[in-house]
Amino acid sequence: MGPVTAGVLQLLALVGALALAHIPLGSYLARVYSSQRHLRVEKWIYRGIGADPDTEMTWPAYLRGVLAFSAVGVLFLYLLQRLQGVLPGSLHFASVDPAQSFNTAVSFVTNTNWQSYYGEQTMGHVVQTAGLAVQNFVSAAVGMAVAVALVRGFGGSRTGELGNFWSDLVRGTVRILLPLAAVAAVVLVARGALQNFSGIHEVGQFTGGSQQSNGGAVASQEAIKELGTNGGGYFNANSAHPFENPTPFTNLLEIFLILVIPFSLTRTFGLMVGSVRQGYAVLATMATIWLGFVALMMWTEFAHHGPALQAAGAAMEGKEVRFGVGGSSIFAVSTTLTSTGAVDSFHSSFTGLGGGLTLLGMMLGEIAPGGVGSGLYGMLIMAVIAVFIAGLMVGRTPEYLGRKIGAREMKLAAAYLLVTPALVLVFTAASMALPTPGHSMLNPGAHGFSEVLYAFTSAANNNGSAFAGLNANTDWYNTTTGLAMLLGRFLPMVFVLALAGSLAGQRPVPVSAGTLRTDKPLFTGLLVGAVLIITGLTYFPALALGPLAEGLA
Repeated sequence: MGPVTAGVLQLLALVGALALAHIPLGSYLARVYSSQRHLRVEKWIYRGIGADPDTEMTWPAYLRGVLAFSAVGVLFLYLLQRLQGVLPGSLHFASVDPAQSFNTAVSFVTNTNWQSYYGEQTMGHVVQTAGLAVQNFVSAAVGMAVAVALVRGFGGSRTGELGNFWSDLVRGTVRILLPLAAVAAVVLVARGALQNFSGIHEVGQFTGGSQQSNGGAVASQEAIKELGTNGGGYFNANSAHPFENPTPFTNLLEIFLILVIPFSLTRTFGLMVGSVRQGYAVLATMATIWLGFVALMMWTEFAHHGPALQAAGAAMEGKEVRFGVGGSSIFAVSTTLTSTGAVDSFHSSFTGLGGGLTLLGMMLGEIAPGGVGSGLYGMLIMAVIAVFIAGLMVGRTPEYLGRKIGAREMKLAAAYLLVTPALVLVFTAASMALPTPGHSMLNPGAHGFSEVLYAFTSAANNNGSAFAGLNANTDWYNTTTGLAMLLGRFLPMVFVLALAGSLAGQRPVPVSAGTLRTDKPLFTGLLVGAVLIITGLTYFPALALGPLAEGLA
């Protein structure tokens, strides 16, 4: 079997598995967030944190819950790293320095999981399990909670209430992420992933020395790392490491875990707003963009330009031979079109155009299908923009799901769209203009610029992957990427929840003969065009200086 055929078969198997999971999982998610019943363990958690899960919240109260919970998470994870040197189970690793502790705490709380350190040489068992793994669960649950709040905004009836943040957070963790991650972890262990709490030991000898490695609860963290679109690796090699991702089967399983909740949330959206066809329209938009990117990535990486690539049969540099170009291409597209950031190959080694596709995937806002929760609310913001554009074309006040899109709604949607590009471009420009940050670039020219652009695109979009050619463990990059992650996560959430509150306070508008049908292929095409054109206009000059210049050289 040729490598191209193998890649296509992997893609077909993945699409089939996602299709089988879409209806049952999407329906289950809708039942979870619509239920009036609390499980016994959930009641214990509510008592412990002093929350009333039955109190309805307006958008400012919901936002205060999101920010307060996240602030506590940053502080706890920061202190855990600073105290690592005196904690049991630290594997004798020293405490993490302040700048890197700040960067890592912000990274995992914001669902970014950007890592400027070597995991197996920096973090002990306590920080990995009680700190990083816990944030993998709750940061993903926060994203889902905000998405559900926006969906309730479309389905509300002049109350202005969006549900209860604490209830949404706990249910997302207890009823969705924990059971799915447990099943996935068992499968990973069965296929060879590591799961123990052993110390540092020798794993191999070679002339002049030996190789050492430490154990850890790798499989359990790997499962939620992918399922929650987190991405932080237990080891520095991430999902290219055989202890995290042993076989081609586990590679495909991990891609499935990355995509299954974001794609299934479109059905949850359709059920909660009372129109499954609306959910299918959003799903079709996400699937069209994702499949298009996968096809383009495979084409760029299988194209044999130059004698080295022709001899290898494809662009094999930086790719695991266990997974090949097909598996690596699907993983790279899936991880950058979501907010995952996990890698099974090194994006810096992709062809110029292939590396540009990983960048563009993040620049789209990671909405195809996007991160857990963040992909859905990002795509719904783009749907509001598309409806507004359609309204301008026909001279009507735009409406979406029975809600008028007026000046306030458009200002909030526009602010959401502008925040992330501003963070990416401003921080990239500052890093290129100042003398010290440029010393971290390990490559000259267009590729070196792409390394810096990739770093801030990844941080501000809460992705977490890296081009791997940039030394980001400096005070400048730890601080600036930390700020980009914070602002890139929580400023958009402010606008999303404010938009949800505005929509929830409206009286539903009845459908008329002039209402744009947003559950038809025409609207799906308009939405795909809006996503690609708006992003292209924003980032094209920066892409032209980096990956496009390298790819066309």
